[in-house]
Amino acid sequence: MKEYLPSNLRNIALIGHGGSGKTTFGEAVLFAAGVTGRMGSVAEGNTVSDYNRDEIERKISISTSLLHVEWRELKLNIIDPPGYPDFMGEVEAALRVSDIALVLLKAVEGIEVGTEIDWGYVKEYKSSAFFVVNKIDAEHSRFEKILQQIRDRLTHDAVVVQFPANEGVGFDSVVDVLKMKLLKFDRSAKGKYNESEIPPALKAAADKYHEELIEQLSETDENLLNAFLENGTLTDEQILSGLKKAIADRKIFPVFPAAGQQLVGVTSLLDFTADFAPSPDVMPKATGYKVNNSHEEVKVACDPGADTALFIFKTISERNIGELSLFRVYSGIVMPGMDLVNQANGKAERLGTLYILNGKDRKEISKVIAGDIAAVVKLKDTHTNNTLSGKNLPVVMKKIDFPQPIMRVAIVSKNRHDEDKVASGLHALHEEDPTFLVEVDPELSQTVLSGQGEMHLQVVVRRLKERYGVEVDMVEPDIPYRETIRGVAADSEYKHKKQSGGRGQYGHVHLKLEPLPRGTGFEFVDAVVGGVVPGRFIPAVEKGVVDAMERGVIAGYKVVDVRVTLFDGSSHPVDSDEISFKIAGAMSLRKGFKEAKPILLEPIYELEVLVPDEHMGDIMGDISGRRGKIMGMDAEGTSQKIRAQVPLKELYKYANVLRSMTQGRGVFRQKFSHYEEVPKEVAEKIIAESQKEKIEQE
Repeated sequence: MKEYLPSNLRNIALIGHGGSGKTTFGEAVLFAAGVTGRMGSVAEGNTVSDYNRDEIERKISISTSLLHVEWRELKLNIIDPPGYPDFMGEVEAALRVSDIALVLLKAVEGIEVGTEIDWGYVKEYKSSAFFVVNKIDAEHSRFEKILQQIRDRLTHDAVVVQFPANEGVGFDSVVDVLKMKLLKFDRSAKGKYNESEIPPALKAAADKYHEELIEQLSETDENLLNAFLENGTLTDEQILSGLKKAIADRKIFPVFPAAGQQLVGVTSLLDFTADFAPSPDVMPKATGYKVNNSHEEVKVACDPGADTALFIFKTISERNIGELSLFRVYSGIVMPGMDLVNQANGKAERLGTLYILNGKDRKEISKVIAGDIAAVVKLKDTHTNNTLSGKNLPVVMKKIDFPQPIMRVAIVSKNRHDEDKVASGLHALHEEDPTFLVEVDPELSQTVLSGQGEMHLQVVVRRLKERYGVEVDMVEPDIPYRETIRGVAADSEYKHKKQSGGRGQYGHVHLKLEPLPRGTGFEFVDAVVGGVVPGRFIPAVEKGVVDAMERGVIAGYKVVDVRVTLFDGSSHPVDSDEISFKIAGAMSLRKGFKEAKPILLEPIYELEVLVPDEHMGDIMGDISGRRGKIMGMDAEGTSQKIRAQVPLKELYKYANVLRSMTQGRGVFRQKFSHYEEVPKEVAEKIIAESQKEKIEQE
């Protein structure tokens, strides 16, 4: 394959709310560039990007696809992540390794929750961006209104480069305000277009947008501003060079109309991308960190002649060849057979076959140069977020900061003999998708999956069945309640005495139980005087107390925040042993605990909910109905951030409820805060259920 210098590469992330037409737009690019002979269709399930079975059935993107085309002697790498909120981690990965984002919006609906979330990531990763108002051929398309939404809610630096000449069902022409030409597209000729003069009816609008472009461009650079103030305009050379720099510096965000399905506006956008989108070599040096020192930054230049460093941003499991690791080369050159070091674990990796991808279609290549994106097969000890580099460049590239999970479910194997296969399958799937977590909770005896939403976890479970042949049910996870006391048991006495012919058992203790401040844990105090409990048996008493606390007393949950003082007891010179005192300690703890006003504690989570103003009242009411406490509110753009504390029990499937109540526009984050007493009526139900389960198990 042809080799491309960094200056001839463009790395593009195709992002947008679900249904904005990203997959179809990618198909249009592949078709226009001659990579495919016909446009694939999401409805027919034959697109290049969405090739997995679950994507075809659901008719949405679930995994990131890597595409590439040659356009005007340049290689355009296009990363197409899903748009559905459950898979936002894929968007972060795409933006982490791209230089420019194409943000697609629907020409009728405009900015949706996915657009707002995506734009937050664009700002976080400091990406250049173009806005593409897609589906302009819709009956109620409204380009100018969407433009105003972009300026009001996303950035004031959005500038029209092209606008629709005949918006609506017959859309086939755009006005380019940079060239000041009308571009008319031939739908039957792979999106090719002809340039002509702007019709008189559109001249005023074209002049207005042209002046806006010149004025905004002049404000991005002091020299341009001086030239504009002196001459009242800018030369063609100043416009072209200034626009290229302003886009790379994120001072201007061009806006385009398009109808991806009809290939209108697609090829002209590709031409603009070739001319003005930043190449890897003009972007700021990538940030890495010294190995074993995550605070000392290292700047890595996009230089093919330097030592090699590449970053793995996505792992794909392919049935025929195993794991494919998608990577971007940040420095040097990568070739098969090269020995590199995984700087996360110090292990050496010999690179196997290298590929460039168009969806599932692979083409073998012999070399990947700095700035380019490709895939490598069967790395042994390297996964997503790892850096591979030469021994002379010990650097760890800045990692993808994946979003924290917002939904938990427990899984139960349908066949209990499959538990080992479930564990190994989930481990492999996690390497492919780090945005879901697996935790085996020994306290609750459950395997808990955490992810970005119900669909996300359903996809994980389905892939577990399809790839590893094991089936699991998703159930509500148990809650790790805690038991403690509010009162004092001044003297809890227990005597363990057993005689059965021969040597017996004897252990006798007096314990005092008292509460400790919340979060303190457990404290054991030896206050025995005169050796009434021999010193060699005191550790056994403590062990019996600890064992009883681990098993719980009133509902089977771990006991916390209690001080236990051993202050008296007795022993037998022959029958006393460690087992006897361990039993006595456990039983005395249980007896005293029931006398000391026992209570249940539940985990309380901090909840941050970001919702549009119009939904704030409903969401606050819902939080209160979940036994939540509103801690405050803050304005954030056109939305409100509600801060609350809510019991974990009340947050099961909250992601579904919030999306339903806000038409998908609400987002939230949660994290553990503290433990708090369970209300009496709720505690009584929990204790009753626990006792019922115990009886059933017996």
